[in-house]
Amino acid sequence: MKLLAILLSAILVDNFVLSKFLGICPFLGVSKRLNTAVGMSAAVLFVMAIATAVTWPIQKCILDPFGLGYLQTIVFILVIAGLVQLVETALKKFVPPLYQALGIYLPLITTNCAVLGVTILNIDNAAADATFGFAEAMVNSIGAGLGFMLALVIFAGIREKLETCDIPQFLKGLPITLVAASIVSLSFLGFQGLVEGIFG
Repeated sequence: MKLLAILLSAILVDNFVLSKFLGICPFLGVSKRLNTAVGMSAAVLFVMAIATAVTWPIQKCILDPFGLGYLQTIVFILVIAGLVQLVETALKKFVPPLYQALGIYLPLITTNCAVLGVTILNIDNAAADATFGFAEAMVNSIGAGLGFMLALVIFAGIREKLETCDIPQFLKGLPITLVAASIVSLSFLGFQGLVEGIFG
C-alpha cells in the first residue's frame, strides 16, 4: 500500500513539473508535438529510474560511509550525464527521427533539474523517514517519470489544439502557453485530496 501511495503521489500530487516546477525547460520546449513529447518523457523516465538505481548505492555505500556527502551534487550530475550520453547514443542509432526531433533538448536532460531533483529528494526522504528504502526510492523515481510524461503529453495535446484556436494577437506564442500551463497545473491540485482520501 505504501509503494502504491508513493507512486500515485509522485504522478499526481507531487508532480515534478506541475507541483514542484522542476523540468520546465523541456516541458515548454518539447511539448509542441505529441510524438516528441512522448519520446522526451520516455527518455526522462528511463534516466530518472536508472539514475536512482545508480546514485542510491553510491550515496549509501560510498558518500555517506566516507563522509563525502558534500560531493553529492557533483557525483549525481556526472552519473546523470553518463546516462544521458547512453540514451542519446541509443536514440541516434535506433530511432534517428526521434533523435532529430528532440534536438538540443536531449542533451539538456543532463541539466534537467527534475532528474537531479528526484535523486536528491529520494536521499532526503530516506534521511527523514527510516522506512524509505531503495524500493521506495525506485517507485518514487518511476512515479516522477510517469508524472513528467503525463504532464508533457497532456500539455502537448493542449498546445496542438491551441494552434487551431482563434487567439488574440497579444496572447499568441509564449503568453498563451504559460496561461495553459498554469491551468493544467491548477487542475492537478484536485488530486491531492483524492490521494489523501485513499491512503491518508
